[in-house]
Amino acid sequence: MQNTLNSHDVVVLGGGLAGLTLALQLKRRDPAIDVLVLERRATPAPEAIHKVGESTVEIGAHYFGEVLGLKEHLQQQQLRKFGFRFFFSEGRRDIDQVTEVGPSRHLTMPSYQIDRGIFENYLAKEACARGIGVVTGATVRQLSLTEDNLGPQAPHEVTYTREDQTHTVQARWVVDACGRAGLIKRKLDLAEPNDHACHAVWFRIKDRINLDEWSDNPLWRERCPPQTRWLSTNHLMGAGYWVWLIPLSCGSHSIGIVADPAIHPLERMSSFDKAMEWLAEYQPLLFDALDIRRELLQDFAFFKRFSYGCKQVFSADRWALTGEAGLFIDPFYSPGSDFIAISNTYITELVTLDRQGQRLRARASAFDQVLHSFYEGTLALYQGQYPIFGDPEVLPVKVVWDYTYYWGVLAQFFFHDRLTDLSSLAALRSELNHCQQLNRSVQDFLRAWSAVSEKRNPAVMLDQAKMPWFAELNRSLSDTLDAPSFVQRIRDANAQLSRLAAEIVQRAHEDHPDLPAFDLTPLRRSTEATRSAASSPPGGGFETMLPCAMAVT
Repeated sequence: MQNTLNSHDVVVLGGGLAGLTLALQLKRRDPAIDVLVLERRATPAPEAIHKVGESTVEIGAHYFGEVLGLKEHLQQQQLRKFGFRFFFSEGRRDIDQVTEVGPSRHLTMPSYQIDRGIFENYLAKEACARGIGVVTGATVRQLSLTEDNLGPQAPHEVTYTREDQTHTVQARWVVDACGRAGLIKRKLDLAEPNDHACHAVWFRIKDRINLDEWSDNPLWRERCPPQTRWLSTNHLMGAGYWVWLIPLSCGSHSIGIVADPAIHPLERMSSFDKAMEWLAEYQPLLFDALDIRRELLQDFAFFKRFSYGCKQVFSADRWALTGEAGLFIDPFYSPGSDFIAISNTYITELVTLDRQGQRLRARASAFDQVLHSFYEGTLALYQGQYPIFGDPEVLPVKVVWDYTYYWGVLAQFFFHDRLTDLSSLAALRSELNHCQQLNRSVQDFLRAWSAVSEKRNPAVMLDQAKMPWFAELNRSLSDTLDAPSFVQRIRDANAQLSRLAAEIVQRAHEDHPDLPAFDLTPLRRSTEATRSAASSPPGGGFETMLPCAMAVT
């Protein structure tokens, strides 16, 4: 049985995190817009739902809290994250005697540990309350996208089934947010593999894994008052892999192993029992904590090759992809929600411009190019870098570099609402190209440095909260900037990155003077030019930028 045809401004395929947040953003931007969300799941999501993407960083947290107006829910129903924390604990049961990287206090800008089940159920209720149509138990059977020869006003059509009935709806816009199923991607042959071949396994335990209890050393415990390391996204590091520990507000804990298959094949961890055998060898403290909780296992899953690109994500023909329906990079640094926020912001802008009667082709092409530039720049943080992950000398430097790149450039664009400002993007084209090229050079250098480093692993804490310029860079995201001040902010970041790159080379050459370095002449020239025109960048002057250790005896 088929219903009569209904028409909507936007039909979103998929009512998970990406789709529901897009619907809310569209409605917040234009209360008159008619949005329909089609979700395959028929029932509310369970707590500790079987999904990755539980840890947010600054862009994603700002998007959920401020752009969508969900801050109260995040503060009351989710957990505030105590930053990223890294332990070089491979094969060790004395976590207090290894190098730790992480803050001793919260930095200014909040981020959260998200229970996806609780959050997505809340998003669905909020969408309905704001007048968004949400149809659950809907399976998309056919998608007909308007062809150019049918004219700019011809609608797309989506056919779906629900409770044995077939429904067809028309839409001016169709957005694919259905995850890795990728309906539009498959229909238009947009899949694009990349060279990042890592895999991941993950599971939930229905209990809290309290890392603070893994040592009774009072000096180690006192480094993070109060005892809340467990609220961090904790990373247990080793060559070719990392293990995450993420607490969820429902009381469960998420654990995942992410690895380079050339070093740690998936076959060694592709079931819970195999993963436990692997943890017993590589991260025995976590194995001990899990071994007594085996009966509390809630789920287990894996992806053989999780990272992929997409040839195109935005089209002037009024379709788009967001979330994992488009592209996915790597869970390290938790960029998934960031890319949802960025993609949804571009889609919202395109839909708004279309409803205003403006032409889309140039904007859609520009937004697609910029998103892919962000994707390529972020992918460079991971490709070929997993062997570094077990290096207590080099990885802490990489973390500082990567976060300076993130807070100094990409996050500035999002927080200061400049993602869709093509004039600022044009004015900063040379600086952005320089930052991207510089990042690639630094990533190559870090890899070469790690190949010869001694990998010393002393019992120290590298406290990011005690790096004034680093903490100030985080705080600077809350500034209010006009267009000229924003352009100068990015130019200052360019200078700051150039100086940090030079200091990284200098630090490496202290132990390895023969280590080949990339050409720093353009970096010095860029730094000098920017300093002559600018006040000091966020973080104040130009004191030593790399972290100093706080020893534990």
